[in-house]
Amino acid sequence: MVRTVVFDVGETLIDESRIWLGWAARLGVPPLTFLGVLGGCAALDLPHGDAFEMLRPGLDLEAEIARWAREDPDGLRNGFDADDLYPDVRPALTALREAGFDVVIAGNQPPEARAALEAMDLPASAIRTSDEWGVQKPEPGFFARVAELSGVAPEEIAYVGDRLDNDVLPAADAGMRPILLRRGPWGYLHALRPEAARATVIDSLAELPEVLAARAA
Repeated sequence: MVRTVVFDVGETLIDESRIWLGWAARLGVPPLTFLGVLGGCAALDLPHGDAFEMLRPGLDLEAEIARWAREDPDGLRNGFDADDLYPDVRPALTALREAGFDVVIAGNQPPEARAALEAMDLPASAIRTSDEWGVQKPEPGFFARVAELSGVAPEEIAYVGDRLDNDVLPAADAGMRPILLRRGPWGYLHALRPEAARATVIDSLAELPEVLAARAA
């Protein structure tokens, strides 16, 4: 029986559209071109960082992020805030808590993402990022940290994410119940793959309370 539900961040809780469109503007690339190349990375199982190299060969991404921060120190830049939450997030997390589930947020994010999420006052008992743990998905060590943070056995944890490679398959290998959210470019593409059969596939976080209750019954 699942007791803890753990959520990925990007394209699970956070709509990254504004972030990617901001990068397109920053690099002087038409929005459709940037998003199309990003979708190509998803389809070809390439890291999303490869999109930057394709569009701006030789770009030092870390240096560009630092430059952007100097130019716009008070802006969101490539960060996010509550306006970027998907509409179903807060109601779904609240419903899970009311149904007796513990709710945790843990994903591949820089350290500042934790502060941004905590500022949203979401109904979660804990929020952690890969950078503060020093290990990223899909490494088994990340999911070991998730289990340690949750304080329950892996089989009592549901991990919800939008990707097979980073979320569903390593969570399943760790003994957790994987849930694939058909959201964002990776989510829609990965839901079509045979490996998606290892997960419960949902189209909205609003489905989670009923899905988890049905499994428990």
